[in-house]
Amino acid sequence: MDWLRQRSLTLVMMALFAICAVAQVLTGWHEYNASQADHGAAMVTLGGYFATGHLWEALFENWESEFLQMAAFVVLTTRLVQRGSPESRRPGVVEPFDADPRRFREMPGAPWPVRKGGLWLRLYESSLGLAFVLLFLVSWIGHALGGFFEFRHDQLAHGGPSPDLLEYLSSPRFWFESFQNWQSEFLAIAAMVWLSVYLRQRGSPESKPVHASHDES
Repeated sequence: MDWLRQRSLTLVMMALFAICAVAQVLTGWHEYNASQADHGAAMVTLGGYFATGHLWEALFENWESEFLQMAAFVVLTTRLVQRGSPESRRPGVVEPFDADPRRFREMPGAPWPVRKGGLWLRLYESSLGLAFVLLFLVSWIGHALGGFFEFRHDQLAHGGPSPDLLEYLSSPRFWFESFQNWQSEFLAIAAMVWLSVYLRQRGSPESKPVHASHDES
């Protein structure tokens, strides 16, 4: 039970993700078939739905924006500050997470890259930001491919010519889908950073103590 309790936040979030992902597949499948019926096209099975771009475009489009949000937040907070926000480093203060890991290579329990040093440590000390950037790029590619297959399906269904991938990537449709998600993620980060200066949530590590002053970061 201690193992579960100590990992409960991740486990609950992943369970919610799985429930919502399954619900997205099922509702997307019915929505896709409704569109097929409206156009007099054949229905697809649930297995056949996985071979369409409809599911993957929507799935990766959202993942892309979320990972972009986290990549930007992790990387930008290494340099930029917001006075009074618990989401920001303190202006003009050297924080514990700024410490040179090379000073702790002999510390018991230090991660392997810290003990190894060199290139491995250089990668490891930026690995969180790099991981989110990589996840963003993978999701962006998934969005591009899924969106292309859906775009081509729409073009052919309306009697148009079969487009190529480059044509889709340069289309307003692709960038509209991207920017409509990206802008919302940056707004959400800005809201979190700024509102946490003045508002509180007792018990949350994302909030300052309720009694803390607004200027305290």
